[in-house]
Order: sequence, then structure tokens, then C-alpha cells
Amino acid sequence: MLLHQVPERPLKHPKVLANLLQNVLIQPSESGLRQPLPIPSPNSDQSTYFYQNQKIQPPINHFSFEGKYRYICELLLSQTRSRNLPTGLQLHAHIAKSGLGTIPLVSHYLINFYSKNELPLLSTLVFEETQQRSATTWSSVISSLAQNELPGLAIEYFRRMLGDGARPDDHIYPSATKACAIMGRSDVGKSVHCHVIKTGYEIDVFVASSLVDMYCKCGGIVDARQLFDEMPDRNVVSWSGMIYGYAQLGEDNEALKLFKQALYAGMDVNDFTFSSVIRVCGDSTLLELGKQIHGMCFKTSFNSSSFVGSSLVSMYSRCGVIEEAYTVFHEVPLRNLGMWNAMLIACAQHAHTNQVFALFDKLQTSGGTVKPNFITFLSLLYACSHSGLVKEGEFYFDLMKTRYGIEPGAQHYSSMVDLLSRAGKLQEALSMINRMPIEPTESVWGAFMTGCRIHHNTELAAYAADRVFQLGNVSPGLHVILSNSYAAAGRYEDAARARKMLRDQGVKKETGLSWVEEGNKVHTFAAGDRGHARSKEIYEKLEELGEAMEKAGYVADTSFVLREVGGEEKQQTIRYHSERIAIAFALIVFPHNDRPLRIMKNLRVCGDCHTAIKFMSKCSGRVIIVRDNNRFHRFEDGKCSCGDYW
Repeated sequence: MLLHQVPERPLKHPKVLANLLQNVLIQPSESGLRQPLPIPSPNSDQSTYFYQNQKIQPPINHFSFEGKYRYICELLLSQTRSRNLPTGLQLHAHIAKSGLGTIPLVSHYLINFYSKNELPLLSTLVFEETQQRSATTWSSVISSLAQNELPGLAIEYFRRMLGDGARPDDHIYPSATKACAIMGRSDVGKSVHCHVIKTGYEIDVFVASSLVDMYCKCGGIVDARQLFDEMPDRNVVSWSGMIYGYAQLGEDNEALKLFKQALYAGMDVNDFTFSSVIRVCGDSTLLELGKQIHGMCFKTSFNSSSFVGSSLVSMYSRCGVIEEAYTVFHEVPLRNLGMWNAMLIACAQHAHTNQVFALFDKLQTSGGTVKPNFITFLSLLYACSHSGLVKEGEFYFDLMKTRYGIEPGAQHYSSMVDLLSRAGKLQEALSMINRMPIEPTESVWGAFMTGCRIHHNTELAAYAADRVFQLGNVSPGLHVILSNSYAAAGRYEDAARARKMLRDQGVKKETGLSWVEEGNKVHTFAAGDRGHARSKEIYEKLEELGEAMEKAGYVADTSFVLREVGGEEKQQTIRYHSERIAIAFALIVFPHNDRPLRIMKNLRVCGDCHTAIKFMSKCSGRVIIVRDNNRFHRFEDGKCSCGDYW
């Protein structure tokens, strides 16, 4: 649907503003008397007014008509900055009674006032009652709708403006492109881009930067880069937009390369830029680089930003340094919901379950300024799931609906099914799936099958696998779970069929990888990998560890090899999994005992490797932190932080 195809919805704008405002014309004072807001009058000989113990100084000049409406605008701007809705409503009532609402500048300030107070529909009512509409008035209402998450209406008003013959400017175009970005509609954005070119604004740095940002957020990274490269001038918005775009697509190297170029170009980066780059470091587990960028944030005072803070919490958590995540969280003075959620997720992933509950209690008593959302409750359910806390999980699942009115989505149901399945309550989990008001997704069935596998219920696992086949095309990861479920049930032909379906789709199973960061270099290993320059030392270290582990009582569990192969081959297959090779390498390059070994892995650690790493930590006397695709495991003195429940 292109710009000219956006349907025009007739909006009902009755003359109801006076009715909406009649109850707020006066406000109770401390004495109980209702006092109207004092508005300067041309006939008044007073030079000073007091309202609610606040001094209001009218203009020094005599009260001409222009002086009066400009003073009204100053008062409106003051109430907008302070988000003082009651006083602003009284001002609006005075404006309506005195007829000042016909002045475009007054309308602009009123629209902006309602926008900042998150009342965009009242902004449109003011706009519709404005008789003379200037470019500023159009800009105000379009910006109000875009800023308050009403992108469809913003584009509708933009189209109406074009139909009225008004000419967009460098303020209107960015609001229109922001609306397109919220909708994820690059096709509508391209129509706006065409108007930009026709009106000659493509060389304007603010308009071009907003277009770059729009294309990036809509996934059009090629269009964004072409426009970015053609820009004669670039600002922090264009640089940040491109970095964010590459980060969102997982093109971490390009994002980091652009950030480096921005610094060389002398660009003053902002908190959004830092936030995007820090997230790249977290996704790639580049701890050392993340620390350097944290230092830059500290030097530029952006470390106190809640946006940067949430990215830092996430980065340190993903890199296995939960202590630094706590430090960052406590150092940021004003925390937004994103930061609370980042800390909750970090604690849940590191099995700090009691901290998750304590943080949520603090969030609830934070004065009402921040309210939990669906991500908050996902974090709570995740923490309960990986600690086997069924009653607590059910409590938070109900609390989400009853107290906060958040309707559970597929992810919440998936977490509850995961919680029940891991706890061995497979029938209850299946009952919840059957009662879901929405169609069960593949993540729901995947959680159920994982629980079946943990508790060796091959019958229910096979039943779930049959249901998954009815979904049609599913993700490669679920095909692997399907195959493993069938194999565990001894249905090897069905297991082969699941893998064949994966091959027929032209998709390969994700290769299990583990990696270790050494300085500014990342060493990656696959199962049985012998391609590393220090491969000989690594395997010698593995043999040395293996002997010590066997003396300590380790016995390999080959049941985790779900293939029809001989016992000796199973032993060899499981002995050289990627995480074991990575640990052997880390022991070689980090010989000092005071440093924890941090291993990252893209797939879930298997049961035998989990047991083996416990023995490795005991035999080597080292703390080993392993991150798999679900959570963090901290191995120390033969024990794991997950309590063998993961």
C-alpha cells in the first residue's frame, strides 16, 4: 500500500472541546475554595499574579492583543515542559472562551501540549478546530501522532496536507518517515522519499538522516546505505541509524566498522549510538571491546543514560560478568523500564532467582513511574522455569492478567509449558496447550518436547512431534528436536524423515560452536575440531583432564548420542564436543587460577558435557562459566549454579 493508497478515514471532530474542559475550568485550592487560573487582562492594573503559591509575571509592556496571545503561548510552553495537565486544560478553556484558538501559533502550542501529555487524539481535535492551518500546525499534529505511536493517522494527516496544497518542510518529513518506520512500511516510506526528492529536501541533513533511519528500521539496509553514502553531510542521526540497522540484522562487523569511522570523522555520538554498539558487543560476547566502549561512555557522561545503562547491563550479562551488570544497574540514577527488564533477564539467565523476585518487588514499589510490561513477566516466568518454581510461576502468570491487564502471548504460554514440562508435570503442560486461546506455536511444542526428553517420556514426545508435523514448515532447531524425540523413542525411520525434511528445504542444522575471547581475538571451535594452530596442545590437555576426571569418578553417559553407532564411536563423539575443546584451550592460554574461564556456546549444553565440566572444574580448581543458548552455568568445585536443573 503506497502513500496515495492510504485510505482516508473520516474522523469525527465535533465541537466538544468546551464540554471536555468545562469540569477543569477551576481547581480546588488548599483552603477548599475553587479558584480560577488568573489570566492577564488588558484592563488590569496589576503587574504580578499568584497562582497556587507560584508567582506569574505578566509582560511588562501594555497588554496588546499580540502581547496577550504570546503570553498565553509562554504559559502553555511552561505547562508543556512540566507536563502539568490540569493547569494546561484551564489555559485551553480560557483560550476557547477568548477566541485565541484561531491563531495558528496558539493552536501549535496546544497541539504540542497534548502531544507531550500523551493525548494525541486531543491534539487532532485542536487541529480540526483550527481555521487557519500553517505548515507549523500541520507539522505539530503529524509529529504528535507519530510520537504517540499512531503512525497510520500520522500518514493520513500527511496525505491530507499534500491534498490541501501545503508544502512539507524539514520538520514534517522526519515525522512522516518516523511513522513509516513504526509501521515497518518501507513502501510507504519510499513514497515519502519521492516527495522529498521532488521538493528538493534530499540534500537536507535532517530529512536525509530520518530517511536513513526509516530504511534501517524497516530492514532496507541496502537502500539505507545507498542514501547514506550519497549524503553530502551526515549527522549523529544518520550515523546512528546505519549502525543500528547493521546491528539489528546481525551484521556486527559492519556496525563496528561504521562506529569506528564515525569516531575518526569526529562525530559527536550520542546515547543511541553507544547503546547500539554496546548491544553488538553483547551479541558477539566481545567483553574487552565492550569495556573500552563503557570507558568512552564514562568519559562523555553517557554512562548515566538509562538507554546506555540497559545495553551495558545486557552486554556484561551476556559476557558472563554478572557482577559488573549489577554495578551498572545501581549506578544509573534514573532507570527506565528497559533497564529494569535487562537486569531481570540477566539475573534469570545467571540463576539469581531470588534477585529476580526482589527486583520485581522494587519495580512495583518504584512510585508508579515505571510499570511492568510483557517482557517483565517473561523474565519472571523464565526464572521460575529454570528453577522449577511451579507455584511462583503460576502466581506471576495470573498476576500479569489480573493486576496489570496484560494478556499472555505465545511466549508466555511457551514459558509456562516449559516450566511445567521441566518440573515433570507433562500432563498439566499438555492440558495448558490444549486450553490456549491461540494456536500453539512451534516454540510451545518445542518446550513440551524438551520436557518429554528430560523425563524420558518418549510416548508424549512422539505425540508432540506428530502434532508439530501438522504445522508445516518449522524452524531448523525444531526439526532437530523432532528428530531427537523420535530417536529417543526408537523410531529411527521417523527421525531420519525429520532430518530429510530439513535437507529438502535446503536448510542445514546449525553447527554446534563454542568460542573463547583472548584479548581482541575470538577463538571458535566445533566438535572434533583439529584446525586450530594449537590443536596438538589442546588435545593433550583434554587427555590429561580426561585421566584426572576418570580418577575422580567421571563416567561418560553416551545416551546423549542419538545415533545408531557403536559404543566406542559414541565415546569418541561425546568426548570432543566443542565446549570441552574450548575449555582445554582456555586452560592453556589463561593458566592463572584467579581468572574464571568464560566459554560461549550457541547450542544447549548436553547432559554429559554438563557432568564433565563439573569434574573439569573440580580437577583443575578453576571457575568455569559456560553460556549456552538458554542460560549461564557457573561451575565451581564440582558444582553448577543451575543445580543440575536446566
